[in-house]
Amino acid sequence: MINIPDAFAASYAKARVKFLEAAATAGTRIESFNHPLPGREGEPLALDVALDGDPAAKRLLIVSSGCHGVEGFCGSGVQVFALHDTEWREKAREAGVAVLYLHALNPYGFSHLRRVTKENVDLNRNFQDFSKLLPNNPAYGRVHSLLLPDTWPPSAANRAATEAFIAENGIKTWQAAISAGQYEFADGLFYGGNAPTWSNRTVREVLRKYASQATEVAWIDLHTGLGPQGVGERIHAGRNDAEAIARARRWWGEKVTSIYDGSSTSALLTGLMWESIHEEAPQAEYTGIALEYGTEPVTEILDALRGDHWLAQHPEAPAELAADIKARLKRAFYTDTDAWKGQIISQARQAMFQAFQD
Repeated sequence: MINIPDAFAASYAKARVKFLEAAATAGTRIESFNHPLPGREGEPLALDVALDGDPAAKRLLIVSSGCHGVEGFCGSGVQVFALHDTEWREKAREAGVAVLYLHALNPYGFSHLRRVTKENVDLNRNFQDFSKLLPNNPAYGRVHSLLLPDTWPPSAANRAATEAFIAENGIKTWQAAISAGQYEFADGLFYGGNAPTWSNRTVREVLRKYASQATEVAWIDLHTGLGPQGVGERIHAGRNDAEAIARARRWWGEKVTSIYDGSSTSALLTGLMWESIHEEAPQAEYTGIALEYGTEPVTEILDALRGDHWLAQHPEAPAELAADIKARLKRAFYTDTDAWKGQIISQARQAMFQAFQD
């Protein structure tokens, strides 16, 4: 067993080393899918895969981190701890469950302290059929100019206009307009892209290779940024299917929320990553959750994202301002305290033990 704080790392490069060392020590099957671009420190980037268990197992649990780049600090810590957790590993083997750890789904964002990919794409809005008409989000068009002001910090006029929009429409409307995803403004927030990204294509390749034998697949995708600090909301990550939702609630509890009935803190979304499991491993019965840990209030999260997107468009920004923006973004998605890390590990560990309850 590893001490909880020691499972977490201060950078992508260090997190990757901890993950690969833990996976090697555990004797797992390791494979790295290399990203074409370098990291923030010039380090190589990759989606690293570790399979713990029988490659022919019919029951497969996927535990993934870093879909939203900077959120990977949390998810990586969970994965490293799990690979050191003898009790958990023995329980999975006894249940006939192979565990597939996907470390840093979006390694570029993880390393560069961005939530998005190199193309400014939100990976969890990118799993669309781009040969068809893409979803329209007219509400985002109403707020785009407010979100990306000419200067940062925003001017008094921009702050007043933003506050007026929220006062008139409510914070939930503000959040939904922004986070639901949009495909019109390539420089905007929560942009879903116009083609599959490297991470999208690589995730599909991994699933074809490692999930083709499974008859049952469970998926726990680790996220941060919504809800009360340290509380892990279990959000149904699948289609609006009554049987799948009921199964998720049998495994993970009746408090499993859904974007379809308004019970989740998340807005109604499309283009989500779990769509890939139906397309790449259609033979498997699928059950999944996004484990979403709270960090800061939603207004702070959105302002941190606004600043980061502004910085991406203004590389000439003073170094001190750029550093402040990056530090703020990291705080928004990673609470670097032992207490928070303890909450994260205990809830993730419970969710992993609860998978495949029937």
